[in-house]
Amino acid sequence: MRYSIQSPSAVVMVRPHHFTVNTETAIDNSFQVATDHGEDLSAKAFDEITLAAETLRSHGVTVHLFDDETTSTPDSVFPNNWFSTHAGGHLAIYPMKAESRRRERRSDVIEMLKARYRVQDVIDYSGLEPDGLFLEGTGAMVLDHIDRVAYAVRSDRTDPIALERFCTHFNFEPMVFEARDASGLPIYHTNVLMCIGTNFAMVGTGMITDSKRRAEVVGRLARVGRSIVELSNDQIAQFAGNALELQGRDGRILALSTTALASLSAEQRSVIEDSAKLVPLDITTIERAGGSVRCTLAGIHLTPRSE
Repeated sequence: MRYSIQSPSAVVMVRPHHFTVNTETAIDNSFQVATDHGEDLSAKAFDEITLAAETLRSHGVTVHLFDDETTSTPDSVFPNNWFSTHAGGHLAIYPMKAESRRRERRSDVIEMLKARYRVQDVIDYSGLEPDGLFLEGTGAMVLDHIDRVAYAVRSDRTDPIALERFCTHFNFEPMVFEARDASGLPIYHTNVLMCIGTNFAMVGTGMITDSKRRAEVVGRLARVGRSIVELSNDQIAQFAGNALELQGRDGRILALSTTALASLSAEQRSVIEDSAKLVPLDITTIERAGGSVRCTLAGIHLTPRSE
């Protein structure tokens, strides 16, 4: 199977030692589940990331696993929000809305990437935070690396000025739209709504509020020959849209949660399996924080240095 620019063969993951559900981000993340007072989820979350990393490695994905032993970064398990990497040796660092999330940025992760991969430049947008301009990485944007489109749901975590700057620097066309859940609440991150693979795209089309824009999004995703897997509102709530296509040892895989996989119909699974093997990861504890498998994976779209 040919290599696809859409599907990285390596990822960064962060294993939390003191995982909690972040109360600071709950205000605009309807996917979060409150914890009982005094409930300790640390050991379960630690084990879930450990096993998820082992599972991905067993399929031939390179996993750079970092540990977070601090108690001040409850969402550190979701590194895809604070940085992204891009073909040609480019790396972006993002401005985060929640102050607790700004502490997730780690120089050791950046230095590892420079040492192990060819990094030409690092563009740091975090200086936009004092101006209230936020763009939370590949949570705020779902990137089509093939057609060079950055899909983005309007939200407090996706500022149009920051998005425009990113798209100019990294040669993407912004495609912005409104999306709301069944209760009428805005979708906080685009990557819970949609997943773009090489030959398919999974989209919660019913949440895109404007019918014309909905047709434009679906049409653009299909333009390069992708099959469209339309996800229901309930499937989005089960994190079916929060998946990531990766390059494994024997071909492409779709990393998704056991929760997400259980929500898919046989027909939907068949469309995906035409081009990618389904690899479910059990992270039900971590999903209580409002994100799923895609959020835990920061894909590496960089060229490895020769050993």
